[in-house]
Order: sequence, then C-alpha cells, then structure tokens
Amino acid sequence: MNAEPFIYSLVVSEEEAGWRLDQLLGRRHVEVSRSRFQTLIAAGRVTVDGETIREAKRRVKPGEILGFSLPEPEPAGPEAEAIGLAIVYEDDHLVVIDKPAGLVVHPGHGNWTGTLVNALIAHCGDSLAGIGGERRPGIVHRLDKDTSGVMVVAKTDLAHRGLSEQFAAHGRDGRLLRAYQAIVWGKPPRRIGVIDAAVGRKPGNRTKMDVVAHGRAAVTRYEILETFPPAEARARASLVRCVLETGRTHQIRVHMAHIGHPLLGDAAYGAGFKASAATLGTEARIALSALGRQALHAAELGFIHPATAERMAFKVPPPPDFAELLLRLRVNDRQAGPDVNKG
Repeated sequence: MNAEPFIYSLVVSEEEAGWRLDQLLGRRHVEVSRSRFQTLIAAGRVTVDGETIREAKRRVKPGEILGFSLPEPEPAGPEAEAIGLAIVYEDDHLVVIDKPAGLVVHPGHGNWTGTLVNALIAHCGDSLAGIGGERRPGIVHRLDKDTSGVMVVAKTDLAHRGLSEQFAAHGRDGRLLRAYQAIVWGKPPRRIGVIDAAVGRKPGNRTKMDVVAHGRAAVTRYEILETFPPAEARARASLVRCVLETGRTHQIRVHMAHIGHPLLGDAAYGAGFKASAATLGTEARIALSALGRQALHAAELGFIHPATAERMAFKVPPPPDFAELLLRLRVNDRQAGPDVNKG
C-alpha cells in the first residue's frame, strides 16, 4: 500500500477477537463510517500485519496490527457555485440553513447545477473536512424543491454519521424534531390528530406517492393552528402544524390529501380541489396564484449535536409568499365567493 497522508494503525485487543474487520475499524474510529471502511477495504487500503486485506467480514485475532490510509479529500463531483444562502447556524461540524422554495437540494437528473449542494461547497470551501473522503457536504435529509424551510447539513464524517442515526430514528427516541406548517383546504376532522397510513409508489404512476397497502410505515401528527374563516365548522382553509414520525417522500402532502384536506397549491396531490380557489377572496386567490407551489414550510428542526451532545433547536418563519397567502386568507371573509369546496 502506498504511503499517503492520514495513515493509521492499531492493535487488536483480546476483547476484540473475532470481530469483523470493518466492525472493529468503525468502532475504533467513529469519525469514519463503517460503510466507508468497507469501501476502503475493497480498494486495498487496509492491511492486517502488513498484508492487504479485501474482505470486510474477515475476523480479526488478538495482537494483529491493522493499518489503513485515508486519501486526501477529493474534489466533489458537483462544482462550487456562488448561490446566496440564508445561514441560520454554523460551526465546524454542521450548518443549518433556511432553504428557499425553488432550490433543489442535491444534483440529479435535470438539475446538475444550481443546487443546495453546489451552494454549500462554495460557502464552506476548505472548512469541509470531507464526507467519505470527498470534500462535499453531507445531506442527511431533504426538502422538496418547492418546500421552504430549515435544514441541517453535515460538514464532517462524524457529524454525518451522528445526524444520519437521528434521522433514521425519526424522533421516536426523542432526539429529533421535524415540524412543518401547511395550509390545507377545509378543516381536518379533529383539532389534534394522527395519520397512520403506509406510503409507497402510486400504482400506475411511479412519479407520485400514495397511501398503499404495500407501502412503508408512515405517521404524521397534526394540530390545527388557525382556520379561515376562524371559528367556523366548515372553514375554507386551515393552517396546520405537522410533525413527522417518519420521513417518507411527500409524506405530509400525501397524508393530508388522504384525509381529504390537501395542501393549497399542490398540483400533484390536490388537483381535485382546484375549483376551491373560487371560494377565496380576490386578494387570497392572487396570493395563491403567486405562491405557485404547495403551501408547505419546514418551520422547526431540533436534534442533538453529534459532536457536543448539545440539544439544538431552530425555528424559521415562513417566506414572504407563504406569509402573504396567510395574511390574505385572514381577510378572506369580506371578498369570498360561495362555498364550493370539495371533499
């Protein structure tokens, strides 16, 4: 194995005898993920007593000397782009941002540039310690392109691993909180409710999600914060706080549509409520048209800092177009048309 920067070695203890090679390396060096060690082993960057080993599942013996090298962080595939970001918080391990609607999180088909990842590479520069040997930000969760709000991104392998574990638990262990504000058509049946319905790909349309028997478990808790008009059983729309207990694709949008209250502006899951716009006042209709997307905002994010163990909590207000729609809904009564709400 060629000598390189970041060369490490360790001796297997009696207690570690019989452990898998990748397991032991991952336990001894928590700043590098186990999956990353599996990649290093396959690439011939790990030795046992000086011999290159390419089997991650090989069992180690006490007294063996393990060696491995980490390559210098490589330039990320996506290039840095000077895209303005609203930074809510940042330290050496992570960065919290307020993502605007319209910004794609990660490069992919049809969006290879102009993404949040491109912007973060430019913003962080040399402060990125590298995720898996690459100088790139670590995406641990996503928001839809047209959803605004708070996100956390890892800057190091340690932060990426710690945050990923919390997002995998989806808050069931009390560490993570993800809460959204959504403006939905009508008024949900209860002020506080739980939607427990599996979500998966829609049969016959793989680009959309749906509540399906063969889907993955999905749970959304909701609370009605405000109705428009207020104090009416048959409100035209409601502001709802949604808390995720799972993180399925389009979960809130699918779940609210499933109970008959899709999000305003949601062309994919609320098409059947398009005529409901006629029940709104003129200014509210203009504000909804100007929004041009689903009325969904990631307002709150809480987690345990992966390096300091400190509890972190962030709240970001809705963007101006979302706030304008709320304002116009509040004065909707004087201008509203007849109630033709479906559902």
